[in-house]
Amino acid sequence: MQIEVRADGLHISGYVNVTGKLSRPVITPRGKVLETIEERAFAQAISKGGNITVQLDHDSGHAYASTSDGTLVLREDAIGLHAEVLITDETVIEMARKGKIRGWSFGMFNVQDEIESRGEDELPVRHVKSLELDHISLIKDKIPCYAATSVECRGGDTVDVETRSLDIPPQLTVEKPDFSAYEERIRKLDEG
Repeated sequence: MQIEVRADGLHISGYVNVTGKLSRPVITPRGKVLETIEERAFAQAISKGGNITVQLDHDSGHAYASTSDGTLVLREDAIGLHAEVLITDETVIEMARKGKIRGWSFGMFNVQDEIESRGEDELPVRHVKSLELDHISLIKDKIPCYAATSVECRGGDTVDVETRSLDIPPQLTVEKPDFSAYEERIRKLDEG
């Protein structure tokens, strides 16, 4: 995760999830498993064209960016789900400046999967073949590891939204404005 504070806001980019890689143990509607998101599952979810938002700690009360307004750009490549985000909310920018954004997560629903049984003392592997993306979340207070399943209500219907994350330490860069042109003008005024 790359985090840059620029004049126009907070720019965050990086991989939300690596496809084909086994997770840590996670609790799912199918029980405790190791999980892997199959290649092309994210690309198919993105192509469905629904609005995907950026939240903080999976709090659906506020969207800080979205695909519909272009402040969130998602793509799946040979590595996994990549996100580029622009956030202008001052509270989130200040959190980033203080190093409080710890990682990424995502919420998914309508999951199509297959379970691979393994040895007696080994957790089964859940292969996620297809999904719909609900949101991408920046992680501040929660632990950024594959861990939770939650239920959210949308339009009176209950939708199981499973949340996942990838624990990659963020790197923060603060862009410093270039005042050299102004400094040169001031120098010339002082000389004249």
